[in-house]
Amino acid sequence: MIRPFKAMVATMLIAVAPVSVHADNHTGTVDEVLVILSSDSLQTQGMAMVLSNTMAQQGARVNVLLCDKAGDLALKSYTAPALKPKDVTPGQMLRGLLKQGGEAKVCALYLPNSEYSRDDLIDGVGVAMPPEMAGQMLNGRMRTFTF
Repeated sequence: MIRPFKAMVATMLIAVAPVSVHADNHTGTVDEVLVILSSDSLQTQGMAMVLSNTMAQQGARVNVLLCDKAGDLALKSYTAPALKPKDVTPGQMLRGLLKQGGEAKVCALYLPNSEYSRDDLIDGVGVAMPPEMAGQMLNGRMRTFTF
């Protein structure tokens, strides 16, 4: 009876070991993040901006890449329903992030495939270039989040 019990305990320890090692790899803090937002969902956009602002408040340097319909957040003419509980739009949250020192860019394909130009973007928002964005995505010290 004791042998099967020992075998079961050994199996459980082996199964848990990789999880513990994996968890230990993420105990350090992240200084810089890249948030890629392409969803057209208002709540998804809002949550991405809430988390981006929160990471900035916690000391991370936040870079946001806005693609497809999410690029509209960077437009001077942007309007959307306000989200509860703070009654702000994702666009307003993006503007707050920029005031905190965050950086935002629209995808390189956004303007050429829309009716908008650089002049339609709010101050502080640029146009991302693929080599720069690829460099951020490949940077092992930068964590990337997609929404």
